[in-house]
Amino acid sequence: MKLHELRPAKGSVHKEKRIGRGEASGKGGTSTKGNKGQQSNAGYSRKMAHEGGQMPIQRRVPKRGFKNINRIEYKVFNLGQIDQLVEKYELKEFSLENLYTNGLISQTDRVKVLANGELKSKVTFKINAASEKAKAAIEAAGGSVEIVK
Repeated sequence: MKLHELRPAKGSVHKEKRIGRGEASGKGGTSTKGNKGQQSNAGYSRKMAHEGGQMPIQRRVPKRGFKNINRIEYKVFNLGQIDQLVEKYELKEFSLENLYTNGLISQTDRVKVLANGELKSKVTFKINAASEKAKAAIEAAGGSVEIVK
């Protein structure tokens, strides 16, 4: 096969439908747009979410609540999970870098520790936030908490 012999696959290329080119073409007159109406006019484009005069769904459904732009989202770990994670991933300290390298959080996640469950091992924490009860439980187990911003 040579470059000048290249052709598209048979049946893959279709002729353009030439509308509005006289009555003899079979597609003259109204140019396949039917008689009258909004869609037959030049420059017509259907607006997004237009439902033909029916009240659009975004106007029928009531608005609820709001999105607080100042909210800080945390990836939450409970004290009950931490012993298992330290064993499984052999963590020396519970820090953002260790959690990221082991695939437990993404690079931009902020980490918060909550006091649900019990902590048995002595672990050092370098995290973004911890509840007061969690801090007390960690220090009671012999660990320490460093809050990183």
